[in-house]
Amino acid sequence: MKEGKPATIKEIAKRLKISPSTVSRALNDHPSIGLVTTMRVKKVAAELNYEPNQTAIFFKQRKTFTIGVVLPSLSEPFFSAAISEIENVAHEKNYTVIMGQSLDDADREFRILQTLKTHRVDGVLMSIGKNTQDYQFVELLKGAGIPIVFFDCVPDLDNIHTVVSDLETGMLEAIDMFVSCGHHAISLINGPARLPASIERRNAYCKGLEKCNIPFREEYVVNTDLTSEGNESAILQLLALPDRPSAVVSFNDYVALDVMMIVRQRGLTLNQDIHFISYANYPLWKYMENPPMASIEQFPGDQGRKAAELLFELIQTPERTDPVKIVFKSSLINQA
Repeated sequence: MKEGKPATIKEIAKRLKISPSTVSRALNDHPSIGLVTTMRVKKVAAELNYEPNQTAIFFKQRKTFTIGVVLPSLSEPFFSAAISEIENVAHEKNYTVIMGQSLDDADREFRILQTLKTHRVDGVLMSIGKNTQDYQFVELLKGAGIPIVFFDCVPDLDNIHTVVSDLETGMLEAIDMFVSCGHHAISLINGPARLPASIERRNAYCKGLEKCNIPFREEYVVNTDLTSEGNESAILQLLALPDRPSAVVSFNDYVALDVMMIVRQRGLTLNQDIHFISYANYPLWKYMENPPMASIEQFPGDQGRKAAELLFELIQTPERTDPVKIVFKSSLINQA
């Protein structure tokens, strides 16, 4: 055996003049092997730089002890909070997490999922990108026996496992806050129109207006593709209206950051000429001089932990087929 090269079970067995099966059982502390033999085997294993053959172990157990996580962006604070809790749960289960970011590119997203399937991960956690329209990967993973749990941004499909935030709760609270402050010209800067999360926001917005007896105005709802250019175009549409809104609910805090900058550049004063509430509760708002009036907390850490716990339940009980939906109520957090 070359110096530094890990030994095999057969080499340990040869050194001790015992069978490879005895070595294997001793290394795994099998009760059928006496303490003296176990100690001798482990001593020689250490001397010979023995390392378990993980591939063989995984093959025998039919598990790789890895899960995949696919997100639109790994750098966003929202997803960072989710990742931290996912990692914590995986660590508790002695699992390794393989990360992939789609950057909202549907083709890239699909390639990542194909790679995770090829590497035989035991399960997948996923938040879909804003451009995802084809969900054939759900059946692809299902056919390979790989459970998938969606969280935060989830597809509008039946028979899938999801962990989400109830966006309506926070929206209704936001509109109530605006109205209590005297605002009735309330607009919505929404995400891509076909995105399930955008549809939920719009429906909640309409419900909130109706609840407060405020007529719906189509021109007060504008959409953005969530790029800086799209966000700028959205706020400029609102600012150009003859009856400019005095209050805006934005799709998320990143949209709010862009549009608030444009508002300042136009010579308007934040929280005086125009007021904002946004989704996601950006952690740095508290350090800013003029944050939005409030932000809608979606509890990404709780979503990530619960999604991971659900995934491990599915890994342990693969015969479970009933779809599970877990919902966290969003909540308004005052900022200004």
